[in-house]
Amino acid sequence: MEGEGIEHRMVEVNGIKMHLAEKGEGPVVLFLHGFPELWYSWRHQILSLAARGYRAVAPDLRGYGDTEAPTDVSAYSIFHLVGDLVALINSLGQEQVFVVGHDWGALVAWNLCVFRPDKVKALVNLSVPFLPRNQGLWRADTLRKIYGDDFYVSRFQEPGEVEAQFAQVDTAFLMKRFLTSRNPGPLIIPKGEEFVRRANKDITLPSWLSEDDINYFASKFIKTGFAGGLNYYRNMNKNWELSAPWDDIQIKVPTKFIVGDQDLAYHFVGIKDYIHKGGFRRDVPFLDDVIVMEGVAHFINQEKPEEISNYIYEFIQKF
Repeated sequence: MEGEGIEHRMVEVNGIKMHLAEKGEGPVVLFLHGFPELWYSWRHQILSLAARGYRAVAPDLRGYGDTEAPTDVSAYSIFHLVGDLVALINSLGQEQVFVVGHDWGALVAWNLCVFRPDKVKALVNLSVPFLPRNQGLWRADTLRKIYGDDFYVSRFQEPGEVEAQFAQVDTAFLMKRFLTSRNPGPLIIPKGEEFVRRANKDITLPSWLSEDDINYFASKFIKTGFAGGLNYYRNMNKNWELSAPWDDIQIKVPTKFIVGDQDLAYHFVGIKDYIHKGGFRRDVPFLDDVIVMEGVAHFINQEKPEEISNYIYEFIQKF
């Protein structure tokens, strides 16, 4: 992607050095990736939005890629993650930006709109809807009760445990397994030998993912490990406690939401009813539209790059 005119630089934000990929001139569109991803997940959208008169900026979030990764689990609270973004927006010389988030990037974007809505001109979020604190779903103990000890969020809680398991498997293979998964059911990560056995099955890459793509992701995770990204999950209960003052907040930012009907996040308990039966629109009153893409799984911005780029552009060009 270097040859496509995407530029890379480091900025100081909130006490850490953050890596940015950026291209274009014009209003800023800030792209926030999820787990286990990087700025690179937005490679198609960066080029598309830059070609249409926007300045596309995609950081590696705290703990990922070429951005610094503090070792302390507590350095990954929602206040740290949102604080990084506020500092980044300021460092870009902007009062307000458009924000596009996916997976954990979407969760951080929702929280940016909770804490600092003044910084967000409009929001496009993928995969993960707003999860109101008063429902208590986005807590590790709640999810453990529903899905059990082998559910991925449960397995991610103990520092070092799942990292050791991931280290038993080739990182490129692990990235293939994550990015190509199309099972909309709960993501289960078995303990012990079963994980390694499953990890040795051949995976054919879909047309939207190349060996070069996998190798880029793998090269970064080989260098950093997965602890930074996993620490986001290890703060879920703490984030719930920290956000008590915003228990019944509404998101007062113009928003578009897009999800694939094969996305595991769309199949979490209660989520479909919340999205389609009035709860989501109650909590996000400026929700412009909900788009459910048929036959599309979790990594929606990579699987359907052109469609997602068009949806983003069609929405943000109104503002």
